Amino acid sequence: MGLISFSINGTAVSGAEGETVLTVARRAGIHIPTLCHHEAVEPSGACRLCMVEITHKDWKGWKGLVTACLYPIEHGLEVSTDNEAVRECRRNVLDLLLARCPNAPAIRDLAAEYGLKQTTLTVDEDPTNCILCGLCTRVCAEMGHHAISTVGRGVSKKIGLPLDEPAESCVGCAVCARICPTDAITFREDGKTRRIWGQNFELLRCSECGASHITRAQAEFICEREGMTIEDFEKCDACRSRETALAFSRMVQW
Repeated sequence: MGLISFSINGTAVSGAEGETVLTVARRAGIHIPTLCHHEAVEPSGACRLCMVEITHKDWKGWKGLVTACLYPIEHGLEVSTDNEAVRECRRNVLDLLLARCPNAPAIRDLAAEYGLKQTTLTVDEDPTNCILCGLCTRVCAEMGHHAISTVGRGVSKKIGLPLDEPAESCVGCAVCARICPTDAITFREDGKTRRIWGQNFELLRCSECGASHITRAQAEFICEREGMTIEDFEKCDACRSRETALAFSRMVQW
């Protein structure tokens, strides 16, 4: 299968069939801002920050704005990632996000890049750091838990637990919190337990270094799904990596 050739900001690039504009742009070192995108899950185009302008010599002068994370590449496509139309579109998106999340550092920093120090709109009476991008719910589903979801409608829409009760399927992995682009999801740890989504989860400690590295609930979930045993989680990834490196070192010396 041959490569698809097109251009981004006048620079010739290429990619495989089925790849998106965002994928090829990142590989070429061309910056396109995103909030809801992560390689671990399928793209959704929720945040709209990756809007770019496209045109083609066969389109008789037509051009338009599309989400780079969803738009598939094609031969002869001409992509602009930073012209005035694109910047104005992103400013409008960030203006809306600033009204909803006026205190979120990630939003404020991005807005400043586009000349916005504060929103031109009315600030939400109940501000939040959540932009409702759904990245957390998508990664939770991808991992097989489906513990959190979008609940409510309209202005009351939020990310939360079904029926606002602790979810039995939650294993306290905290991947949702770590992947959140605006730090809207928080958790606490004391070395022995992790508290997230209204539940306390026991943390397993590495038998080698003593560091807590995974919840017992997550380890048991993986054991059931992958046919592993709880003993497989006695050591953390860092200690396992050191052991592997030492083993290879001894083999080379031998």
